[in-house]
Amino acid sequence: MRSFIETFEIDIGRRNIVLASADLLEAPNWSPDGQTLVVNGDGHLFRLSVANPKLETIDTGCADECNNDHGLCPKGYRIAISHRLNGDSTIFTLPFEGGEPVQVTARNPSYWHGWSPDGRRLAFVGRRDGAFDIFTIPVAGGAEKRLTRDMGHCDGPDYTPDGAWIWFNSDKTGSAQLWRMRVDGSGLQQMTDDAFVNWFPHPDPTGKHVLYLAYPPGTTGHPRDRDVVLRLMPAEGGEARDLCRFNGGQGTINVPCWAPDGRAFAFVSYAAPE
Repeated sequence: MRSFIETFEIDIGRRNIVLASADLLEAPNWSPDGQTLVVNGDGHLFRLSVANPKLETIDTGCADECNNDHGLCPKGYRIAISHRLNGDSTIFTLPFEGGEPVQVTARNPSYWHGWSPDGRRLAFVGRRDGAFDIFTIPVAGGAEKRLTRDMGHCDGPDYTPDGAWIWFNSDKTGSAQLWRMRVDGSGLQQMTDDAFVNWFPHPDPTGKHVLYLAYPPGTTGHPRDRDVVLRLMPAEGGEARDLCRFNGGQGTINVPCWAPDGRAFAFVSYAAPE
């Protein structure tokens, strides 16, 4: 599977290939200074300068089975990772420059997805009692707070820039659709209801729009190697518009991917080996 790390400029609708690789790379984050992307591949994390694209390994210490659920804190000095510990995904944090990770979640599996704008809490997906639900937890660890229950399979929680809402996807009504709720779990609202199978909503830094990944009708889960669409919808709900279509899915935009000024986002498209 060939990977193409790309950026998309919202104002002009232009795709730009930052790096093409014969290796499987996933889930780009954008650093708060706008200079660097972070991706994962083969259990490791990499920095990638947008101006001078070359993969640089981030030292994650004992965490050598990192998956595609990772992201930087609002100020960019620390990164949350999801590492397979004793067979289950577990959330850790470590300095962005690299270092030994500090464990956050005691109950697992847990998959990181969002960092609160004030930097104090993490939003994540946890499988508890056989169900995948949305939780938050202090960055330093401690008691996890369950926000969803009896919502089917939930995934992809991401905070709005004002810290008031958490967006996520849930298949409560059948196929995966987008929802939002207040950060304490109240005020639950369904935000999409269409034929697409919608995953991984990401509010933009301006608070005006939400980017998400749309699969064809009937898709089960969030597989790789599918014809997908990246769509943009108003943050308060309403009609979405298509931005680009390509081969992608799992690994494309699993985690927050907006540039800090909200004028572009990063994603990964895929193609069969040559």
